[in-house]
Amino acid sequence: MAVKVIDVKVGIFDENDRIAEEVRRKNRQNGTFMINIMASPGAGKTTTLLRTIEALKEDYSIGVMEADIEASVDAEKMEEAGVRSIQVHTGGECAMDASMVQQTLDQFDTSDLDILFMENVGNLVCTAEQDTGAQVNVEILSLPEGDDKPLKYPLMFRVCQCVLINKTDTRDYFPFDDQAVKERILSLNPDAEIFFLSAKTGEGFDEWIDWIRRQAAKETEK
Repeated sequence: MAVKVIDVKVGIFDENDRIAEEVRRKNRQNGTFMINIMASPGAGKTTTLLRTIEALKEDYSIGVMEADIEASVDAEKMEEAGVRSIQVHTGGECAMDASMVQQTLDQFDTSDLDILFMENVGNLVCTAEQDTGAQVNVEILSLPEGDDKPLKYPLMFRVCQCVLINKTDTRDYFPFDDQAVKERILSLNPDAEIFFLSAKTGEGFDEWIDWIRRQAAKETEK
């Protein structure tokens, strides 16, 4: 009996990628620059976002899309800080995908926003696998996690245009090799921008904020 072979021409992520391109097209049409923030739980995503928004809010209209499996804690923090936000519960899924983003944008009018931050679900695996439709991906790696994370989760560092090394204020308590982590990231992604900062103290934020401004300016030229 001959074995029948089916040559599948469509990848499992093709539909997601199609929707992601539609999300990008719509955001660009509206003049909205979407930034996908990814990190492990506890790396400092929310604190970093709050300080970032504080530095940008005078010049940009900003919104935040908070993604969690269940809780609404982060969206509540954003609202308390006066930041327009929407909470997305992923229904047990470990990451946002383009379809979820598209559905959220249908409910959360972002046409008047200059910058839309998405705080993705906290993990370094599923979030890296899905194109959400964001114009740029940003990874936050904190010093307590260790400088070996690029070796353990290479895809995350390949898909990000920018990596923030957070919690530099904890250097006295955690061993972390700055040069090693930079070499590991750049070996996976030679074009990645890397910034060392502290969301707690504000150290290093000027370079990160300048990077966002440059990227936002590039988007307006497209």
